[in-house]
Amino acid sequence: MSGTFSQPARSEVPIRLLISVRFGYGEGWTAPFPALLHKLVDESQQLLMQARHTLRAWTSAIIRFDEHVQPLQYVIAPDGRLVAPAMVAMLSTLDTALHIPDEDPDGLQLLVELHEFYADGPEGALADRWRIYHGTPDDIRWAVMDVDLARFRGGTIDGEAMVVANPLAECEPRICALINASHVASIQQTLESQLSIKAQNPLVVGVHPDGLDVRCDHDVVQLPLTIPLEHDQAAGAVLAAIGVV
Repeated sequence: MSGTFSQPARSEVPIRLLISVRFGYGEGWTAPFPALLHKLVDESQQLLMQARHTLRAWTSAIIRFDEHVQPLQYVIAPDGRLVAPAMVAMLSTLDTALHIPDEDPDGLQLLVELHEFYADGPEGALADRWRIYHGTPDDIRWAVMDVDLARFRGGTIDGEAMVVANPLAECEPRICALINASHVASIQQTLESQLSIKAQNPLVVGVHPDGLDVRCDHDVVQLPLTIPLEHDQAAGAVLAAIGVV
């Protein structure tokens, strides 16, 4: 139903005000309310999906804490939290932000809270995961990060929405082992054809719905999927999903 709004229901007022601010409509606007609401929801969902993809596509960032600015390498834990080695100063500040992959104003910015864990403690596997991706760290303290808020391309996203568990976490180690044991040549060919990367000893270190994380000679890159993956996959299905077979 179209037409002007008059005396909207009480529950509609906050949404109407939000749409007025977002799209610039004022009193007497004639656009259909349901269509605008759907447009707002669709745009917000699209922004969220793009932000999540950006977070998974990179493993490097710039971290700001207090007056310090420095590069940081991270990994994503199976439950969706971020993991990184940490300086003592990082663990003692309440004002910490990640810029992914760098400080581009249109890039992904995360306001995060760091929580220390120990490599020989219950969450020690997270430190092992980081080492598989990046090697030996300079810092010997470890932290997981909770995302309080995200900013991306002019929009603001609730931090909890950015933390998504990997549905392939249970089968990830098996898939990585199978591909690394029997399909290295296929990964090399795909890296060269899709990303123009010639890697001498590529190592598949992660599998998730966006693609494969591959540790190359000097960096970790992502091979995107051409078809969706389900909760449990064989190595052949994963190779097919990145266009190898």
